[in-house]
Order: sequence, then C-alpha cells, then structure tokens
Amino acid sequence: MSKLETKFANLGAENAPGQEVRQSADDLKSMMIGDILTGEPVDFSHGDVDAFAPTPGAREAWEAGFEMGGAQAYTEYRGASVIRDQVADSLAGFTGAPVDAVDELIITPGTQGALFLALGAVVDHGTKVAIVEPDYFANRKLVTFFGGTILPVTLHYHDRAGLDITALEAAFEAGAKVFVFSTPNNPTGQVYSQEAITAIAALARQHDVTVIVDQLYSRLRYSGETYTHLRSCTERPANLVTIMGPSKTESLSGFRLGVAFGTASLIDRMEKLQAIVSLRAAGYSQSTLRTWFHEPEGWMEARIAQHEAIRDDLLAIFRAAGFPTATPQAGSYLFPELPKLIVSPEDVVRLLRIQAGVTVTPGSEFAPHTASSIRLNFSQDHAASVAAAHRIVDMVKRYQA
Repeated sequence: MSKLETKFANLGAENAPGQEVRQSADDLKSMMIGDILTGEPVDFSHGDVDAFAPTPGAREAWEAGFEMGGAQAYTEYRGASVIRDQVADSLAGFTGAPVDAVDELIITPGTQGALFLALGAVVDHGTKVAIVEPDYFANRKLVTFFGGTILPVTLHYHDRAGLDITALEAAFEAGAKVFVFSTPNNPTGQVYSQEAITAIAALARQHDVTVIVDQLYSRLRYSGETYTHLRSCTERPANLVTIMGPSKTESLSGFRLGVAFGTASLIDRMEKLQAIVSLRAAGYSQSTLRTWFHEPEGWMEARIAQHEAIRDDLLAIFRAAGFPTATPQAGSYLFPELPKLIVSPEDVVRLLRIQAGVTVTPGSEFAPHTASSIRLNFSQDHAASVAAAHRIVDMVKRYQA
C-alpha cells in the first residue's frame, strides 16, 4: 500500500454514523448468522432525530432563509454577518466572555467541519499534538492525516479522576504545540472540573500551546453538574478556538451547522481553508441558527430530563450485568466496558448488528487501550433503547469467556 493509500485508509469510515447499511451488507457476506434476538433495531452510533425532534421553529427559519434567495444562498465564507451577530451575542452570554462577530467567529458545515478547519489551521508535518485518550475519534485521525505527531494524555474516567495534568504538562514540555480535547468528553460524558480547566489554561499559556476545545454537548448537563468554559478563565491560552453547534442537543444535525470562535488569526486561517473546501456552511441552513439559544421556555430543561432518565436506566442495566460504566455528567454517550469474550471486539460489534439489531461504535475508535468498550449514543426512543441494552447484555453473555 502506498503512503497516500495508507493516509486515507487510516481515516476509516467503517464505523462512522450513518454507515449501517454498508455495514450490514458487509456483515452478511462474511459472518454466519446465528439465533436472532428480536426487537426494534436501534442505531446507537448517532442520535435519533425522530425520537428527539429538532428545536421548534427550525423548519420555519430554514424556509425563511430559502425565501431570501441568493442573499442567503451566497453568504460570506464565514457566514452571514447578521446571523453571526446574533450567534456571537448568544455565545458570549453562554461562555462568559465576549465574542467579536466580525473577526472571531466562523459558521461551518457542522462541528466536524469546524474541527477539520481548526486542526488544518495549526497542524503541519511534524507538529506535535497532545491528544486525550479516550476522546473523539476524529481528533487522532485528522492529526495523523495532516502529518502531525500524537502525544497521548490519559483521561481517567471510571473514577472521575479526570485528565492526567502531569502527563499533559509532560507533553507540553516534550514539544506539543497544539492540544485538542472535548468537554463533555466524547465518549465518556465526563465534564472537566474547574480545577482541570484552569490548569489547562495556565499550562497552555505558559508553554505557548494552541488549544482547540470541543464543547458540543456543553448545554446538555445533568442534575447538579457545573461547567467551566476555558475561554472565560482569567489566564487563558494566547491561541484558543472553541467549537460548538446545535447538531446534538438541539437535534439539528441534518442542517449541518457548527461554529468556531476564538483567536482572530486562527479564524482567518479557517476561513481561507473553508473557502476552498466547502465555500461556506449551507446558506439556507444558516438561518436556523436564529433558533439556537432561543428555544421555547422549558424546552431545554425537558430535553435534559428525558435524556437523564434514559441514561439512568441504561446505567442500571449495564452495571447489573457487571459492565463497568462511568456515569456521564453531560451529553448523550455511554461507554460501557465489556467482559472478556471468546470473540474479538470487532466481531462483537458486528454480531450485535446481525444478531441483536443493535449498532454501536467500537471503543477502539477512541483510544488504543479502550478496545473492549463500546460507545452508545442514547439519544433514542426510551423504551427501544432500554430493550436494546438488554439485548446487548444477552449477546455479550452468549460470547463471554
């Protein structure tokens, strides 16, 4: 395999959300089907926007953008200025620090697009990048794709001990010039403590490290959980990009919208890259950002309560089965660890699809040492997700060593 072929093979698309049709076809070719565990199919690889509909008014906002015609279809590369003004005000209020709508914010094709642009703006061949393990799988893949070198930093999530700050400092001292992480963490749902965020901010400033922080699930926080925005710290990195969007909590994933905001020079680089990759976020879709942070009264509280109830039921099922599972403090992900099995972790994921009608994301996507775990996005129909969790347990027992 050539270097170029290897470069793209390492990106991997087999376990990406929405790939279940291709996965099922491949499974039937390569594996014998045993006894089927019946039940409503559940795809835990992504949230179900039928079970949790997009925010009220999103469709009407999109249609209003459509009616504007070319003025909305062909916005500035970094997004329509009038929409950026509104979004900047909302983000400033939410994060506790001002956002300059002109120089410090860009609207992107989803938060995935924002992550690509942000890493593309700061990672070059040989750039050392501190990466949390486990964390969002695209972090590692994109850093490698851009030619960077990964310096892993462990996140202790079962006991909520959090990020290994000593290891992070060691990575900075070893030459890391970029640090990328998510809080709430994807896949564990752990929220970084105020102490951890403060330490990250101070160390990054001390060592002149650019920080990219993914805060996609920062609005979906459960009972009693507090949140510290890195950009609101008194001492913060000289170069910082924060990524957010309405795809998950607000179920607007189909509109492909994200935002990145932070250091003006980095946002400028991101715009230049976006101009040749996708030109802009979908013009009509940008109009739906008018509903973001402006949901009806009580809507967000109800959504959080619904997710918390599903979380608690699934936690009870997996823990009763003896699967160590950390309690997510925010977001809609569970990361149960499976017992020792007579089949490989990869085969477990495939057998779950074939024999139990359950799609999950393998833990190996998030860190080399978490291959025995699986990630579930539990933003699903409550009853269907509970039934699917029971089928997972039954399937694992079938193949347990």
